Amino acid sequence: MKPTILKELEEKITQRSALVGVIGLGYVGLPFAVEKGKVGFKVLGIEQNPVRADKINQGENYISDVKDEELKQLVSSGHLSATSSFEQISKMDVLVICVPTPLTKNLTPNLNYIRSVTQEIAAHLRPGQLISLESTTYPGTTDDVMCPILERVSGLKQGDDFFLAHSPERVDPGNLRYTTKNTNKIVGASDPNSLEAAILFYKQTIDHVVPVSSAKAAELVKVFENTFRAVNIALVNELALLCDRMEINVWEVLDAANTKPFGIMPFYPGPGVGGHCIPIDPHYLEWKAKEYNFETHFIALAGEVNRKMPEFVKEKAWRILNNLGIAPSRAKILVIGAAYKKDLADARESPAMTIMKGFLESGVDLSYHDSFVPEINFSHHQLTSVPLTDEIISQANLVVIATDHSDVDYLNLVTLAQAVLDTRGVTRRLNCDKEKVTLL
Repeated sequence: MKPTILKELEEKITQRSALVGVIGLGYVGLPFAVEKGKVGFKVLGIEQNPVRADKINQGENYISDVKDEELKQLVSSGHLSATSSFEQISKMDVLVICVPTPLTKNLTPNLNYIRSVTQEIAAHLRPGQLISLESTTYPGTTDDVMCPILERVSGLKQGDDFFLAHSPERVDPGNLRYTTKNTNKIVGASDPNSLEAAILFYKQTIDHVVPVSSAKAAELVKVFENTFRAVNIALVNELALLCDRMEINVWEVLDAANTKPFGIMPFYPGPGVGGHCIPIDPHYLEWKAKEYNFETHFIALAGEVNRKMPEFVKEKAWRILNNLGIAPSRAKILVIGAAYKKDLADARESPAMTIMKGFLESGVDLSYHDSFVPEINFSHHQLTSVPLTDEIISQANLVVIATDHSDVDYLNLVTLAQAVLDTRGVTRRLNCDKEKVTLL
C-alpha cells in the first residue's frame, strides 16, 4: 500500500506546489532550476559560491544555455532564488544534487562534494522528501554512499520515510537542439516508492522519462554513454597518430568513411578531450570495475591515447617550426581557442590549456585569442586574450587552432599567417593556401 507521505508528496508535485531545492547552480543545476521554475515550481538554488548565488538573486545569468530574460523573469516573479546556506533544506519537498564529481591525481573518484552535501541534507532531513542525485558517478554511489549517511544521521528509512533516486544529467553545453527539456531523462531507484516519486517529479518538465530498475543501473547508463564517446574519440585520435606516420590525411580518410550509410558513426580527432564528462567519467567506471576483479581495458587505453594528444600537438608544432628554421624557444605562437569546445566559455579540462602550458614551459613567446575565455591563469603566467588583428596574426611564426570557435575568420587567418597547425580540421574545406596549413 502506498504510504501517506508519498501520496502527499505526489499531490504537491502534480499541483506544482512542491518546493524544489537544486544544490549546485552550474552547467547542470541552473538550466534544470530554470526549467522547473518555468512550469510553476518555486525553486531555491543552494550554491556554495556566494558570487554565483548573488548573481542569481540579481537576475544575472552566467550559463550560456540559460536565456537571460527567462532567468530575470523567474527571479522577479519569485520562482527562483539562491542561497549559500543549507538551513532551508527541511522546507524543501524535493532536493536535486548537481555537484561536481572530479578525479584525484591518481584518476580515482573524488566524492567529497557528494558526501558533504549528503551530510548537510541528512542533518535536516524530514519525512516525505525526495532526493535525486544527478551528478555523474560510479554504480553504487546512491545506494552505498548516500543512503547509509541519510539513514544513519536522520534515523529515517529510504522508501518508507524519504525517497532517494539517481537521474544522471545529460547536459550538452551549447547544444541548441537538445536541451534539458527535450533530452530523454533516465531515472532509477532501488525501491518502488522512490522510483514512482522521481518519475512523477521529472515528468513535470521533461518530455520523455525513461525508468530503469535501480539507481545502480541509472548510474551505469551515464558512465557508459561517456565511455562510448571516449573510446571512439580515442580510436580516431589513434588513427590520426598512425596517419601522421604514414603521411596520410586522416580527415580525408574519415570524411570518406563517413559516407557509408550504415555501420559507422562520425567521430573526429582533436588536440585531446575536455569538459567534465569525457576526460573524467569513464575512470569512475574503471575504478569501480576493479572492485569486481575486472579490468576495463578499453577505458584505460582510451584515456591513455586521449591524454597523449596535447603532447602530440606540441611535437607537430615543433616540426613545423623546425621546417621554418625557428627554434621553439625563439618562436612566437598564437593559439586560437582556450575553451574545450567551440562557442563555449568553459575551459574545464581543456586540451588547449594543456597545449599552452607546454608551450610556455618550452620558452615560447605565447599569445592566445578566445572571445569566450578572456583570461587564463597558469601557475607562473597570466595571459589575456589578444584581439585577432591582421598584425597579430602575421607576426606569429605559427598559429595553432586548438578550439574551432565560430566567430573566427579562418580564411583571413590562413591568408595572413606564416604557418597554421589546425587540430580541429576547420580549414580543410576552405579555398585557401593549403601549403600554409598542417592538419592534425
